[in-house]
Amino acid sequence: MPASPFPYDNPLDAPDRPMRLILLLSGLMALFMAVTGPVRADETELRAVIAKFAEAKKFSDTEAVIEEIVSLGDTAAVTALNELSEGRLMVRDSDGEVFIIKGGKDPLALLDPITLEQVGTAAESELSKIKIKNSIRRMIADAVSGLTLRAKDAHIRMEAAETIFSRPDPEIIETLDGVIAEEQDTGVRQAFIEARAAAVLSSDMSDDAKIDAIDILNARGGRDVLPILTTASTSDAAAVAEAAKTAIASVEERLMFWSAGQNIWYGISLGSVLLLAAIGLAITFGVMGVINMAHGEMVMLGAYTTFVVQEFIRNSAPGLFDYSLAIALPLAFLVSGAAGLVMERGIIRFLYGRPLETLLATWGVSLVLQQAVRTIFGPTNREVGNPSWMSGSFEIGELLITTNRLWIVVFSLVVFAILLLVLKRTRFGLQMRAVTQNRPMASSMGIATPWVDAFTFALGSGIAGIAGVALSQIDNVSPNLGQGYIIDSFMVVVFGGVGNLWGTLVGALTLGVANKFLEPYAGAVLAKIFILVFIILFIQKRPRGLFALKGRSVES
Repeated sequence: MPASPFPYDNPLDAPDRPMRLILLLSGLMALFMAVTGPVRADETELRAVIAKFAEAKKFSDTEAVIEEIVSLGDTAAVTALNELSEGRLMVRDSDGEVFIIKGGKDPLALLDPITLEQVGTAAESELSKIKIKNSIRRMIADAVSGLTLRAKDAHIRMEAAETIFSRPDPEIIETLDGVIAEEQDTGVRQAFIEARAAAVLSSDMSDDAKIDAIDILNARGGRDVLPILTTASTSDAAAVAEAAKTAIASVEERLMFWSAGQNIWYGISLGSVLLLAAIGLAITFGVMGVINMAHGEMVMLGAYTTFVVQEFIRNSAPGLFDYSLAIALPLAFLVSGAAGLVMERGIIRFLYGRPLETLLATWGVSLVLQQAVRTIFGPTNREVGNPSWMSGSFEIGELLITTNRLWIVVFSLVVFAILLLVLKRTRFGLQMRAVTQNRPMASSMGIATPWVDAFTFALGSGIAGIAGVALSQIDNVSPNLGQGYIIDSFMVVVFGGVGNLWGTLVGALTLGVANKFLEPYAGAVLAKIFILVFIILFIQKRPRGLFALKGRSVES
């Protein structure tokens, strides 16, 4: 091992260690200055160039300043240039300072042209506009495009490429050629290539170049390429027009495929909502044979519980808003479940075996609950917000998926799985299935059937309350919320098979998808009518639905 040039293993152990520490710190400071210095210098230089607008007396002077700003290549100038184009970049007469003005009345707010921080106010009479004309506005648009195309942030460059694609301009082709050669990000580079292709089709370039551009747009696909290709299909050049028409047919074929996929997704989304609304009804209807017209109001109670929880959190602990649905879920289950238990013990248990009276009684309860909610919360819709993790959307190809709908689909499947576990793996579930299949035999075996009925009704109502939490994220929370789902819920239960959870799942998804495929052709109202007619005809052939329960009681 070569001898160290230092007489000590560690240079900092030398007798002049204090001096070496000072040198080390000085080096670090120099490195820091080397890193941060140019940023400050760039900002200072940009500020100095923007200040030259105050000295511009002629249009040519303004154009020269814009060219100098572009030569700096600093994207911080984009806002100032855009404000100049809109006539909101002004000079204060007293000292020649340049500001962005904000506000419509005196005094106007003065914003720093780079940081956009408010630095004071001034009367409009104290300010002078920087005069521009249409040619300068076009120059500014080109300058902004050039700056954003070379921005450090890939997202800004991608947005710039999409902007150029939506407004193709042949004059920017040369700039795009340079940008494409420099771009390192594959996705952004492809976006620039597609933007260039759109610009080529609006230029006077050769037919071969235009046909190549059409191939690029055909590969991109999507609805946004159709107007560009449609314009190209009217070209005087036969080869270009034919290539454009072929590309249009190809793009439309793929869009039809994605449209079918979008309808399937919308159907699954609607089916998950129907599943949540109907799954509690499937339990009560299947076990007890009760036509509960107040089931929709159990959903409504769950939605209003969510509203109350969010209002409390907004006023007391805003930081917990993203957890509001997690807090509301058990509370909604308890509130709706308790209401269902009281309803069963107080009314329904006296009406077993009398379906017409039960239907009228539960309908009366639904009216009472609706009026009670109107009295407490008012008749207008109430706002229930989406937590941040349920906001937004994303795309898969041409398929648009909203986050709140996706979470509701997942949530409905989780509720379904938990309910299956309760029915198949717990003592209460065993007793419930026994009562469903043969009530007299279950009673003779010591099962307290009246309490099984009561807790079954409470469980179904509680699940309806949970459904209300989910529905509050996609629908208006109002006293009439449940009425929009009660008929659909009964259709799902009857179609799938009364009391069969798997039938409810299949029925909800089937009706949801069928409804969404019919809507574009028949409209929302006629689509539901067609579905209803189909179910009526279906139960003529299969009165017990897709998945009929088995057992002596249900078969008798």
